Amino acid sequence: MTRPVTIALDAMGGDHGPSVVIPGAAITLERRPDARFVIFGNEAEIAPLLDAHPKLKAVTTFHHTEVSVKMDDKPSQALRYGRYKSSMWRAIDATKTGEADVTVSAGNTGALMAMSRFCLKSMPQVDRPAIACLWPTVRGESVVLDVGATIGADAQHLVDLAVMGAAMARVVFDLDRPSVGLLNVGVEEIKGVEAVKEAGRILRESNLPHLDYHGFVEGDDLGKGTVDVVVTEGFTGNIALKTAEGTAKQIGEYLRAAMGRSLMSKIGYLLARGAFAALKDKMDPRKVNGGVFLGLEGIVIKSHGGTDAVGFASATELGYEMARENLMAKVREMVAATARPSAAPAVPQVAAGE
Repeated sequence: MTRPVTIALDAMGGDHGPSVVIPGAAITLERRPDARFVIFGNEAEIAPLLDAHPKLKAVTTFHHTEVSVKMDDKPSQALRYGRYKSSMWRAIDATKTGEADVTVSAGNTGALMAMSRFCLKSMPQVDRPAIACLWPTVRGESVVLDVGATIGADAQHLVDLAVMGAAMARVVFDLDRPSVGLLNVGVEEIKGVEAVKEAGRILRESNLPHLDYHGFVEGDDLGKGTVDVVVTEGFTGNIALKTAEGTAKQIGEYLRAAMGRSLMSKIGYLLARGAFAALKDKMDPRKVNGGVFLGLEGIVIKSHGGTDAVGFASATELGYEMARENLMAKVREMVAATARPSAAPAVPQVAAGE
């Protein structure tokens, strides 16, 4: 894509709404000067914030909306009252109509997925979309999916996840054949539930283009960066994500407590504060904020609802990169090249919480 990237923003989504979304967009514009924005939300709240960021205002088209989806709304409830008139729906629809190249929202995960599926529809051959995120590792980053779109998966859905995750890794990491692993309880082929073992067999035998199947990986491989793409179903993936976030906070609290325990530890902290600053920066969850909805006929990015402007900017920039590097074309190419053998009936879809 050579023209400017236009980003549709649901300004009312998340725990903090426009007070985070607008400054976050301003940060993105500083880093991506060719970005353009279409913002949806309540004019009374947004207009003063846009006035405080004149550069952002100059490249923004604003649409007033009366309705916003609440963080505790059920997806069906949000669809009933928010379809066609909420800031969330209007932002998604902007991507569908071509007014924007990508949609970013920090709103209710279940509602955002339900509205995205209803408005954009799923790609041909993709039964259920997934949420993919960037996962910090000792080697850099990996793509992990699904981290909460649906609970349960048959073998074919896991294969679809592998293909879509590899397409995202090609965009993010500039790799021709990203390595892909299936998350399992062991690396031996005899271990795991039948769906995972069958998905492994399909991936081994298919020799798919633009995808290097590594085999099974375990939980500790997530942090090691053993593969470029880790595939699992949404229940396990969401638990893994929340466990990693909680562990990072726990380690941070341990370090703060240890550094203030005695005079010597305080002196040690002063001597090593550069190293601690680098560690804090590496563990900052705001830098990898943003989940990509894969498998839809359009790009939607889910920001963490409780993030600040810096974190929201990370999600917005992720969306910018996905649009700039033609994620949709790469996903379509790889899905079209994937043979789909007959599989067991799909597990009923259930949206996982944020």
